[in-house]
Amino acid sequence: MPIANYDQYQDMLNKAYKGGYAFPAINVTSTSTANAALKAFADMKSDGIIQVSTGGGKFASGQGVANMALGAISLAQHVHLMAEHYNVMIALHTDHCHPEHVDKFLGPLLEESQRRVSKGELPLFNSHMFDGSVLPFAENMKTSLELHKKCQKLGIILEIETGIVGGEEDGVNNEDAPADKLYTSAEEMVEVAKILRPIGPFMYAATFGNVHGVYKPGNVKLRPEILKNGQEAVKKELGAENCHWLVFHGGSGSELSEIHETLGYGVIKMNIDTDTQYTYTRPIVDHLFSHYEKVLKIEGEVGSKSHYDPRAYMKLGENGMTQRIVQAIVDLKSEGRTIFTS
Repeated sequence: MPIANYDQYQDMLNKAYKGGYAFPAINVTSTSTANAALKAFADMKSDGIIQVSTGGGKFASGQGVANMALGAISLAQHVHLMAEHYNVMIALHTDHCHPEHVDKFLGPLLEESQRRVSKGELPLFNSHMFDGSVLPFAENMKTSLELHKKCQKLGIILEIETGIVGGEEDGVNNEDAPADKLYTSAEEMVEVAKILRPIGPFMYAATFGNVHGVYKPGNVKLRPEILKNGQEAVKKELGAENCHWLVFHGGSGSELSEIHETLGYGVIKMNIDTDTQYTYTRPIVDHLFSHYEKVLKIEGEVGSKSHYDPRAYMKLGENGMTQRIVQAIVDLKSEGRTIFTS
């Protein structure tokens, strides 16, 4: 199935919102990790979201180019091609783009989508995230509104964030963020709806104590009631039709019961990155340690080409990552949830 169009993407998100489930949004950095995600969604007959961060895009472009936008374009083109061969709906998204990267990341990606749309094609990405949480709220909303208008003209959905997701991801460290910044207020959630909803649909990463990175279960102190209270405030002041499509960042180490609770409050997308990094790498480590003398040329020996061929262990990495995404699909209750019709 081709990548979802604007109406299909909205349909995916609306059905998730009304049905009490969410889509895993999988960060990818290579064609291999993208293939792992595609296979997982197809195996579970679940629509899904594949996303690229600024760091992921930079890595994908190669060390000789190191261009975050160009790498993201390359990965997106790969997914556009491969998605044609799977019977589920896939949406493409870009993850956290902080203010200092807007001109060199979102700018070129929007320009590429404009070129595609002018030729009657789909935009390259279905949605983009602008993370202005480091800015004062008014400045965050000013830039978010400007980007929201640009995205809507191209049939792209914007994701924004207020509050700060703690921890560290992709080179951005918020481990020392003030405690009050880890929780979005109900007043902010109402104000965001007032500012952005008139332009069109958007996604919202409201923070409720969530953190990036990996933590043991129980170490992350979530307060899902933050989302509930905010949504109720929006409903009371603006009506139920203005409640938010919410995004859960930093889910590693969260209790499954807490994840399920957030689904009842409007979470329709949950980012998965740390866990899939580990489950891609772990089988590779096992392979290299188990076949140490075959992957190295030791003491004049020639090793074993079938063992040190990167394809041998990258397939294992892909399979490990696919299995973790399958688990995420089950946890988020999106198994069998596809709007694809043949």
